[in-house]
Amino acid sequence: MRKRITSLLVGLGLTLASFCLRAEESDIAVALKHAEAATKASDEAIVEHAEAAKAHAKAADEHLDAGIQSLEAAIEHGKMGHADMAKKSAEEAVAHLKAVR
Repeated sequence: MRKRITSLLVGLGLTLASFCLRAEESDIAVALKHAEAATKASDEAIVEHAEAAKAHAKAADEHLDAGIQSLEAAIEHGKMGHADMAKKSAEEAVAHLKAVR
């Protein structure tokens, strides 16, 4: 049972990693655009773009951290045989990881 849940979670992680397209721009994509704009901006606009990039990067980082915590919870619940709780934690991870990409 543990191997099955672990395999399921690994498969889920690989599936999430394979998604590249998204209808709306992710925080990381917006952060990159602003960081790139800062490299080409005038003195006044550099700060604005860098601050916007930082804010979006932090938001992506928070979702990534939350996704990792949810995956850890899914693993722990799975090891204890709590399939329903493991699935709920995995669903939470999916939501956070989708927010990052």
